[in-house]
Amino acid sequence: MEIILKEDIANLGYKDDIVKVKDGYGRNFLIPQKKAIIASESAKKILAENLKQRAHKIEKAKNDALSLGEKLKDVFLTIKAKTGKSDKIFGSVGVAQLADAFEKAGCDIDKKLIVLERPIKEIGSYKVTVKLHRDVSIEVPLEIVPEEKEKDEGTEAQ
Repeated sequence: MEIILKEDIANLGYKDDIVKVKDGYGRNFLIPQKKAIIASESAKKILAENLKQRAHKIEKAKNDALSLGEKLKDVFLTIKAKTGKSDKIFGSVGVAQLADAFEKAGCDIDKKLIVLERPIKEIGSYKVTVKLHRDVSIEVPLEIVPEEKEKDEGTEAQ
């Protein structure tokens, strides 16, 4: 069965893709959930017209992502984290902290665009992937450094 996807579906395709699926998957899940429609001739013609009209908007979004990507190529992130004696971080560094670091660096990146394979739990150098567009991904270098420990000598409560 050929269907037209109405939204991105992991391991199947992106919105407005025409894909072949098994009849039961299409009839019993995708179509009732309004995630897809049957790819009839009229639906394909309507899709082609919509894609033609949206091509300009898609190209503009891709160009915006490319220009932001060029700006991100020069960014080097440094995040300070509290550590123990063995350079292990208390907790972990996740996408929320990375989004804050990007904001401090002058780039407003939504945390949904930042891809981490797993949370960072140790001091060191890493690469963070920022997926700006379907076709545009940028790797940004990241350095996790230990937070300077303040010495509280002579400030004991009396």
